[in-house]
Amino acid sequence: MTVRLSGVLSEFVAANVGDDGAYENVSEYVRDLIRRDKERAEQAAFDRLKAELTHAFAAPDSSYKPLTAADVIRRNQG
Repeated sequence: MTVRLSGVLSEFVAANVGDDGAYENVSEYVRDLIRRDKERAEQAAFDRLKAELTHAFAAPDSSYKPLTAADVIRRNQG
């Protein structure tokens, strides 16, 4: 994989790599950025699911209706 940076982005990366930076090399920096972005995306997905479940569990019991497995399969086929 090749990534080309110039100008301000290149300078920013250079400032974060090497003796004065937090990373030994550019590859380490890029891998860390990708890991952090992956964690952020996973956290956002978890937060959305948590919000949906919180909303669903806050509904009164009277809003639920019993379903059989066949009902669920039929509903998901259409």
